[in-house]
Amino acid sequence: MSRRVWAEINLKALQNNLKLARSFLPLSKTLAVIKADAYGHGIDQCAQALSEADAFGVAHVGEAMHLCSAGIVKPILLMEGVLDDDEMELAARQGFWVAVGNAQQLKYVSTCKPEKPLNLWLKVNTGMNRLGVSVERAKEMYKELKAMTHVAEVVFMTHFACADDLESTATETQIKQFKNLVEGLDAQSSLANSAGIIAWNQQLRFSSQQWIRPGIMLYGSSSLKPGYDSQGAEKQSAAEQKLQPVMTLLSKLMEIKTLEAGESVGYGATWTADKTTRIGVISIGYGDGYPRHAKNGTPVLLNGKRVPLVGRVSMDMITVDLSTQPDAKIGDLATLWGRGLSVEEVASCADTISYELFCKVTPRVPRDYLNQGISSS
Repeated sequence: MSRRVWAEINLKALQNNLKLARSFLPLSKTLAVIKADAYGHGIDQCAQALSEADAFGVAHVGEAMHLCSAGIVKPILLMEGVLDDDEMELAARQGFWVAVGNAQQLKYVSTCKPEKPLNLWLKVNTGMNRLGVSVERAKEMYKELKAMTHVAEVVFMTHFACADDLESTATETQIKQFKNLVEGLDAQSSLANSAGIIAWNQQLRFSSQQWIRPGIMLYGSSSLKPGYDSQGAEKQSAAEQKLQPVMTLLSKLMEIKTLEAGESVGYGATWTADKTTRIGVISIGYGDGYPRHAKNGTPVLLNGKRVPLVGRVSMDMITVDLSTQPDAKIGDLATLWGRGLSVEEVASCADTISYELFCKVTPRVPRDYLNQGISSS
C-alpha cells in the first residue's frame, strides 16, 4: 500500500545527539528523557538506540512498565514520582527509581516494604514552582530518607524554569541555591536539562557527581529561545548547529489546481489569490498532527524547495502556493519538517514549540525507522 504520510526516524542522528549532550559535561552520567513516547518518536526504538545512556527518564509508572515489557533493563526514573501506595509498591517491585517531591510521596516511601533498597531522586524547587520541596525543607528530607534502612541512594534534582533564555538571571539564581544546598553533602545531583547542557554547562561543573537529563536535544531540536540577526534569520550556537534532526515528516502532492485572481482556497477563505496561481494540495492535516494554526506563509519543502502554505489547514490536507514550482507534479515529495526544514521554524509559524509538534504526530502516521539495529559505539 502506498503511504499517504509518514515520519522517518533517523536513529543514527539520535545517537549523534546523545554523544553531543554527553560531550558538554563528560564526567556526568546521562539520564536520557524518553517520556511521551520519546517525544513522539517511538519509545521502544529510541530506548534501544540510546543504549549508551546510563538510565532513562519517564513521566510515570505506566511509561516505565511499557519499557519493561519491551525488554529494557536499564534503570528507569519516574520523574513525577508516584501517586499512591499501590504505585509505590509496583515501582519498588520493578526496581524503578522514584522522584520524591512532597510530604505525601515521602510517606509512600516510608511505609513501603521493598525487597531491595530504593533509589530515590529528591526533587527540589529552586524557582520553577511546580513540583519539589523547598530548599529549606530539602536538607531535612534528605536526612530523613537517608535514615531509612530500605533507601539505598538519594540524588538531589531540580528543574530550570528559564534556561532557554540566555538574558534571564533566573538560572544563575537557581544554580546558586542548588549549589549551596548540596555543598558539603556526599550526594549525587542533577540540574541540567537540554538548555542547561548547551548554555549553562560551565556553571554546572561544581560537582563530579552529576547527572545530565537531555530531552528535546536528543531529537535534534534546540531548546534555546531563538535569536535573530539584522536580516531576520535565526541565529544558532555552534552546539545547536551540530544537532541532527531525528524526525522528518513527509507526504506527497496529491492535486494541482489553478485559481484565478479573487478566488480563495480552504475553509473560511482565509487566503485569496491576487493573480492567477497554481495551488498544490498535500496529503497531510491536523488529523496527522500537522498544526491547524499554522499561518499563511508557513514553509513546506516540495522537492527540496520552499513553498508557502496558503489557506487553512484541514484535517487531511494542506494547500501551498506553487508559483515558484512550475514543474511540480502529482506525487512529488513534500517535507513538512526535518531534513532541510527546521521544526522550530514551523513551530514558530504556528505559535507553538517543537515539543508539541513532535508529540502531536498521531498514530495514523507510520514511523519508518532508519539505521535500526546499528551499534551505538
